[in-house]
Formats: sequence, structure tokens, C-alpha cells
Amino acid sequence: METEFRKGLKSPEAQARLAEEGLNELGVSQRRTLFVMIAEVVREPMFLLLLGAGAIYAVMGDLHEAAILMGFVLLIMGVTVLQERRTENALEALRDLSSPRALVIRDGEPIRIPGREVVREDIIILAEGDRVPADGKVLQAHELAVDESMLTGESEAVAKFAEADGVFAGTLVVRGQGLMQASATGGRTRLGLIGKSLQDIQIEASPLRDEVGLLTQRLAVIGVCLCVVLTLIYWAIRGGWLDGILAGITLAMGILPQEFPVIMIVFLALGARRIASQRVLTRRLNAIETLGETTVLCVDKTGTLTENRMTLASLAVEGEVLDVSQISSAELPEAYHELLEFAVLASEIEPHDPMEQAFHKFAHRYLANTEHLHPDWSLAREYELSPGLLAMSHLWQEPSGERDVVAAKGAAEAIADLCHMSAEAQRTLMLQVDSLADLGQRVLGVAKAHHKADTGWPAIQHDFDFEFLGLLGLADPLRAEVPEAIAECRRAGIRVVMITGDHPRTALAIARAAGLDTAKVLTGAELENVAQDDPASDMSHANVFARVTPQQKLSIVDALKSHGEVVAMTGDGVNDAPALKSAHIGIAMGKRGTDVAREAASLVLLEDDFSAIVAAVRLGRRIFANLRQALVYTLAVHIPIIGLSVLPLLSGLPLVLMPIHIAFLELIIDPACSIVFEAEQGSAALMRVPPRSVNERLVSGRQILLSMLQGLLSTAVVIGFYWSLVKSGTPVEQARALAFITLVAANAVLILPCRSAGVGLKEMFVGFSLVGGIVLLCTFASLAAITMIPMLAGAFGFQPPSLAMWGLAFLCGLGTLVLFEAAKLALRGWPRR
Repeated sequence: METEFRKGLKSPEAQARLAEEGLNELGVSQRRTLFVMIAEVVREPMFLLLLGAGAIYAVMGDLHEAAILMGFVLLIMGVTVLQERRTENALEALRDLSSPRALVIRDGEPIRIPGREVVREDIIILAEGDRVPADGKVLQAHELAVDESMLTGESEAVAKFAEADGVFAGTLVVRGQGLMQASATGGRTRLGLIGKSLQDIQIEASPLRDEVGLLTQRLAVIGVCLCVVLTLIYWAIRGGWLDGILAGITLAMGILPQEFPVIMIVFLALGARRIASQRVLTRRLNAIETLGETTVLCVDKTGTLTENRMTLASLAVEGEVLDVSQISSAELPEAYHELLEFAVLASEIEPHDPMEQAFHKFAHRYLANTEHLHPDWSLAREYELSPGLLAMSHLWQEPSGERDVVAAKGAAEAIADLCHMSAEAQRTLMLQVDSLADLGQRVLGVAKAHHKADTGWPAIQHDFDFEFLGLLGLADPLRAEVPEAIAECRRAGIRVVMITGDHPRTALAIARAAGLDTAKVLTGAELENVAQDDPASDMSHANVFARVTPQQKLSIVDALKSHGEVVAMTGDGVNDAPALKSAHIGIAMGKRGTDVAREAASLVLLEDDFSAIVAAVRLGRRIFANLRQALVYTLAVHIPIIGLSVLPLLSGLPLVLMPIHIAFLELIIDPACSIVFEAEQGSAALMRVPPRSVNERLVSGRQILLSMLQGLLSTAVVIGFYWSLVKSGTPVEQARALAFITLVAANAVLILPCRSAGVGLKEMFVGFSLVGGIVLLCTFASLAAITMIPMLAGAFGFQPPSLAMWGLAFLCGLGTLVLFEAAKLALRGWPRR
């Protein structure tokens, strides 16, 4: 057997197997092409609304307005695709520029090949720092340890032994060397199977977009009903079916909120840019507003709550425990010097193992100016870990050559065995080990021995006369920003749930430090036995899940969703990817995260900053609140458009609004004014109230009634002013211009009372953004241009009025502010549903 694997595969055999079984790639990339992005936009209900509206205008013969609508169709598509394409390009920069390489034995010779060309039964040489290219069996191992956190979620490296253990694709060799034989490649590896499972998971729809779609459907039904009624009324009063049908269609088109798609895409695209400034990439625009509705945030421990690195946390000598965080920056008590010295001597000289790196870093900080570091000693022999003894020893030769020094480290019980401790001493030692483990620390024991240089070296570690030195506690530290971020989630009514593959003791320690509720903990084994008919009921009181498998993570997310929760899931490993994709919103850690996790997620945190999640939630809530106010405003400004389109037809007055006026209002002025709402900072109480209920409507009945009332008041002022102008002999073109000035001014000042539900000058003006002021100035400037510049006025069917009349019309529009506030007062006691 050994002869066979020393020779490896023959090159022709490897090439034939590569052709037969395919490249060693996952083949399940979630990256979206330009065509896929466009197809997703085209399927949006709001996008279809614009297409339908444009088709109706084209059938009516109004190609000008149909062309304008199609222009906005292309604008929405362009903004959406551009934003998401930019995100995909940023993610591409996170991926390795080339495939990881593997050192394999082919034709009896070691050669380095791209990892994608590794085939089944290849013999692969593993060394510290290598990424394992395939699943396989360990043939030889020398102190081999592998970091499997990307698959299991456990931060501790796993020791591997020859013929007894397997290794898995994508994991990282952190200590030692070894030889493995590949047994599965590509999609057949454990990594590949997790990736393939993503294809069966559907991405959750955005609750907010569903709400906007429902609101649009309701308005469309109302529009069709009013269209029929107006057609019958028009036919009864003035006769002529065709004119009546056209008038009805005009009314229906006025009711349909054609600005909604524009407003939605503007809000979400600008929101994505805002959150990008905090180093958060948005892969799907609807993810931002969905975060604002999140009721449960499921987080992975390793790499999400913690830093995914091992640090020295405690040192224990003769029963006295030193908390490393409490020592000064310059001094380590003398009693602990020898313990640290021999921990370094028992480690590799240039380690890749995170624990050994922690020992070296700490020693170089505190022992650099002492006699406890020995750069002139030479490593003569290594005694490896074995399944029967989880300890390793290094034998060092002093320059004097008088004696050899032996340093050992390993599991506390293994070191106690090497030191031939009494049963009582071992019980005392294990009590101290348990106390450190309760703090979430991994505990190692350290021992020393001396050996005469002129005698032969023992064959096994047990033959040295070891002396116990003490214990070392290592921990994966909690991220500094996590406790405050979790506290803010709690204030915002968001339940934070930690899901990890680690031991319950470790999970509890991290949960307590983070500020999570630890009253109930469920393990993966216990999850197997929960009630099958209602699993979420057993999870409703548990905020810590330990020893959980990847499939169980997905089950937890699905169970929470089935109980009506809006679930966000964070993670960085391959094991998190299915749950990331199944959640309403998946949030991947970008710096330490795997490609599979990033591509399954909706948001990617480039700096792995947990507090950015809270900032994203805050932004999501702000977007929803501002969007609600913008839609209330949009509904209100539609009423005058409808009234001024229909009332002149019924009363015999000349038309006030022509198609170009409606297009100008609906697709330029009104969306521009809506940008004011997007720039609103939002209430300071946004993160001090629970998430909105899933049954709460985007726009309540009271808000619709208020919009209609404000719109009717605006309509009454404008039509009254227009009627007085026409009756006084003012030329129709000039009267139309003055009525349009009043209408636009009224629409502009309507922004102020729509900024909040409160009443009064303070509510209207405090916190009004610079963007709002600029938009209002631009609106009034464009209004002046199209009503005062003869060439532009002519294109709009206007005749420029005198400055005095222009000012009078403008003041009439501004005066509606008093009426709008009165309407809010009148409905103050109205139910908010």
C-alpha cells in the first residue's frame, strides 16, 4: 500500500479521470449574470405596472406619454442592474484571483497543480497553511491539525491521525504535515453537497414589495370601478360612448400610482449607497427594507460574534489563575514565566496553528527581555500526538550539550498522565480545568523534563520524568462591538439567537459575555427530539443553540419563519450558506467569509463589523418610515391630477391639464419631491420600538383618508382659482398657467405636513434637510421656467402671466398649507388602522 501511494496516479490515468468526472469545482455559484438581473427586474409587479400603463397610453394613441413611461422603464432597469452589478463586481474582487494549488504525487514525483485539476485517488501532500483541495483519507500524519470551522462552525483545530481520520475540501491545515488520498472532488465533497443544497432553496420575497404590490392592486381595482362609473356618467350627461371611455381611462390612469416604481427604486438604490459607506454591500436591493422588519436575528458564533482567532486568556500555576486581560501592558508576574516559556518550546518554531501562534505572540510580548526565550537552542526530536495520548513533546538541545530539555503540552488529563499525578491531584486539576472551560476557554496543560545528553532518547513520551507546570486557557475573543449591538437590538424589539456547532459550555460563555438571554439552551441532539408538529414552539424560549449541524441551522430558520417571524441570518462559513439563503435576509461576513456564504447572502459585511448589522436595521426602518410618508404624499398629489382632469369635462370648463402636464407632474415633479422624504433622518425612536407587525399595512386606512382629504382640499383651491380666472375673462392659456402654478406650489408645500404624523410648525420644519431645501428651490425654479419663458410656456400650452398674477397664484398654493394642517387635526382621533 505504502509503495502504491508513494507513486501516486499515473498522468494518463489522472487525465482520463479528470475528463470522466469533471473539474474539482463546486459548480453551484450563486453569481448572477446581467441577463439574470434584468429578468429579475422584469418580473417585478411594479415594473409590469409601468409597462401596462405605457401600453394603455399607446392604445389610446398618446405615443408621447407612452414613450415617457417607457423611458422610466429603462431608467428603473438601469438603476437596479447598475447597483446590483456594482455589488457583484465588488464581490468578485473578494474571490481569489487564481484557483488554490495542490501538491500531488503523479508518476512517483511531487508536482504542484491547480486545485481544480485534483482527481479522485490523487495522493496529496499537506503542509501548514495549505487549503485541503478534496475530501479524503489521511495516509500519514505528523502533528497534523485542521481548522474545520468553515464546515462545522467550531473554532478549535481538529487533530488528524493516519488511517483513522478523514479531511475535507476547503478546510485549512494549521499544524503539521500529512499525506492524504482524495476520495471525492467537486460537487461530491461535503463542501459541494452543501453548495448544491442552495439550489433547492427559494429566495424569500420582500415583504415591503409585496405590500406595495398589494396597494397597487387595490388602487387598480378602485381605478377600474371609477372608470366604469365615470364612463356612464359622462355618457348620461354629455353623450358619446368613445369620449366617455377615454375620460374613464384618463381617470384610471390618474389613480394608478405610476410614480411608485420610480420612488421605490430611488429609495432602495440611495439606501444601498448609504449603507455602502459603512462597508456593507447590498446584493439585493430589497434586503435593506426587509432588515427594518426583522423580528429575529440568528447569528453564528465563530467569526460573527467572535473574532475567529485564538488568544491566550488565562494562565494557572499551582492553583492560582491569572486573567490575562488584567495584567499590565509591560509585566507578566515571574511565577508564570516558566509556564509560558515551555508552552512556546512545545510549539512549532514558525507555527500556523492559532493556539501556538497565540503562545508565540504572548511570549514575544512579555518574555522578550528575559532569559526564557532560547533562539540558540536546537530542536532535536518531536514526539507526536496519538489517539491514545493527546499530548506532544519537543526535545531541545542546549548549546552547552550537557543536557536536553523536554517541553510537553496537550489535553490537561494527558499531561497529568505524563506527570504521573495521583488520583487526588488529578481531581483537583480537573476542577480547575472545568472552571476555565465554563468561561468558554480551551484548556491545555504544560509540563517539562530534563534528560541527560549522553544517554539515548526514549521511544515514547512516558519515559521522561515530567514535572507539571500549569494550565493555559485559550479563547476566541468576543468582538468588542457585539454587546452594545445586541443591546440595541433588544431595545428595538429584535430577538437575537446564537447558533453554533461549538460545545454548550463554550456557547454559554460567549452568550453571557455578549449579553444574550441564556435561560434556555438547546443542543443539536435535543433538537432532534422536539415536537415534530410544532418545532418552533420549543424554540421560542431558547436563544442559544449549541452542537448544531448545518441542516439543523436551516431547520431552525424555517421553523421561525413558519411562526410568522421575519428572520435575518448572519454567518461566514460554508455551513451557514443554506440558512443564509433560506432566511428572509442573509448577511455574510465578507472578510473571513467563504465565497459560498457571500453568494448565498443578500448583504455582505466587508469589514466583518457586527455593529454594521444594527446600522443596517436602523436604515431599513428609516427607509420604511420615509417610504410610507412618500407614498402618502404621492397618493395626496394624485387627487388634484384626477380632479383637474375630470371636473372640467363634466362642468364644461376648458381643460386645465393636458397629457404633458400630467407627465411632468407624475414623472418629474412628484418623484423629485419624494426625494425629500428619502433624505429624512427618521425619528430618534426608530430603534426603541418593536418591529412593525407583519399584518400592519404599508399605508393605513387613516393615512389613505388623510391623503384623499388633503388632495381634495388642494383640488378645491386650484379648481376654484381656475374657475374665477376663466369667468373673469383671463385667456385660457394664461388661466391654465396660473392654475398649474397654484397646483405645483400646493404639491410642494404638502411635503411639510407629510414629513410626520404630528401637527405644528416644529413638526413641519425641525430637521428639514438641506436636500429638501434644494429640491424645493429646484421645483420652484423649473415651475418659473415653464410658465415665464415664452418658448417653454408655449410647449406646455401656457401663456406667461404678469409677475403680480404669478405671485398671487403662488401664494394661493402656499396657503393650502393651513388647510393641510387642519385636515391632520380633524383626523387626529381617527383609528390608525
